[in-house]
Amino acid sequence: MTTNFALPKPLRRTGSLPSSRTVRIVILGQAAVGKTAMTVRFITKRFIGEYDPTLETIYRHEMSIGGEVVHFEILDTAGQEEDALLIEEKIKWGDGFIIVYSVTDRCSFDEVMRLCFLINHIHSGPRKSSAEPPPIVIVANKKDLEFDRMVTTEDGENLSKGLKLPFYEISTRDSCEETAAVFHALYGDMVQLLNSSPTSFRRRAVSKLMEKIPRIHSSSTLGTSGRSFSFSSFKDFLQD
Repeated sequence: MTTNFALPKPLRRTGSLPSSRTVRIVILGQAAVGKTAMTVRFITKRFIGEYDPTLETIYRHEMSIGGEVVHFEILDTAGQEEDALLIEEKIKWGDGFIIVYSVTDRCSFDEVMRLCFLINHIHSGPRKSSAEPPPIVIVANKKDLEFDRMVTTEDGENLSKGLKLPFYEISTRDSCEETAAVFHALYGDMVQLLNSSPTSFRRRAVSKLMEKIPRIHSSSTLGTSGRSFSFSSFKDFLQD
């Protein structure tokens, strides 16, 4: 799927600030599909290939999109087996979702449908009968690893058509623009839903489970001039 988007501009703190909104995005998918690399690529435009697969973080990042300041809170999940309560709390926390699989891993592709079902089930509980389902984007990552491919582009397109969800096949390693387009498109869907169904975005209280997840603000950590973002520096920050 080829989509052209104007990239969001970094927030400039000069003059009076325009109106702002906060959106919560949850990135789901099995371990090692590139969820953290996608998030860091979006925030810093850099590609880092190695991460601790057990680490979960909420990244806070600000951008100016269409003259509006957008406060992104992005939950990068570990993607490992966990109890039902943990995954339910994470899904309840989110306003929009990116479900990632790797084109080199058939099992991660097979997991997409289950995650879509969980999101829709949790967000359409008895108290949310009038709310629209939350925006979801399906992302096939690692298309640069063509010789290791186990999931075809057609497989992804057919799944997205069956689920009636947007689909993007990208290479986080090769393209900052493709990665940013995913987040930008999801944000567009979230704004559209907010305008048509404001009750879908009622701010929810943060549970004690969610409060335990470390938070990193990009302006104070990832965006520091002259500092290379790496897994080792990331660990050092968490230990501060």
